[in-house]
Amino acid sequence: MLLVAGVCGNTAQACREAALARELGYHLGLLALRRSETAPGEDLIEHARRVSSEIPLMGFYLQEAVGGRDLPYEFWRRFFEIPRVAAVKVAPFDRYRTSVVVRALWDSGRNDVALYTGNDDHILLDLLTPFSFPSGNAGLSSPPASSRHFVGGLLGQWAVWTRRAVEIIHAAREAVRNGTVPRELLSVAAPLTDANGAIFDFAHRFAGCIPGIHEVLRRSGLLEGRWCLDPREELSEGQMEEIDRVWNAYPFLRDDDFVAERLDSYLR
Repeated sequence: MLLVAGVCGNTAQACREAALARELGYHLGLLALRRSETAPGEDLIEHARRVSSEIPLMGFYLQEAVGGRDLPYEFWRRFFEIPRVAAVKVAPFDRYRTSVVVRALWDSGRNDVALYTGNDDHILLDLLTPFSFPSGNAGLSSPPASSRHFVGGLLGQWAVWTRRAVEIIHAAREAVRNGTVPRELLSVAAPLTDANGAIFDFAHRFAGCIPGIHEVLRRSGLLEGRWCLDPREELSEGQMEEIDRVWNAYPFLRDDDFVAERLDSYLR
């Protein structure tokens, strides 16, 4: 099992957290690349390089709505030059920015960096899409000899209905291996995005994402309530109705039977 620890804060704090994670047996540090992660004027690449001296890195491209920052192609090309970068969680919720990361990896020539999607609005299609960026006059008539793929997902939505998520990702990997995508698998893409929008509260810029997840876990019997550490953190206006809607619309995404069969042992 690969253990990944979150690492955040300014460089001094992030290095301390990375060293502690390494001492505790973690293999990778998931390095937050937020607007506030470095001191004014401090180079973010140097920040990442120093943290990587403590633990191999998984970069984290976070969307701006929850504190991320726009990171251009030039940043990612330099980031992939850091030898101890082993993976990236790509979660800007933006197709253009996602493509920029993969293109930078392609241009770096590295084939030892794993891509994980964190784009809850594009989960399945990220997992199924072959990314290639041929140079010169190569086009669709000359398929590239190789491509880059997302190998997995690190997704907040998959904190719920996790068994079904495992089945979906295995099906996606099988489709990539076979080079064909079954229609029934592709038909899951839009429901996943719709369900995520309700649970994560896209309508209110994700303000209700944590209580939204808790509400779904409560309905499954895994939590007694949707309380958060901050007692003021609650569902947004209309979010409960949206969760009701996707709950009833997509029973094939839920884990009801799987959880019910095991709930007693989970809670024992």
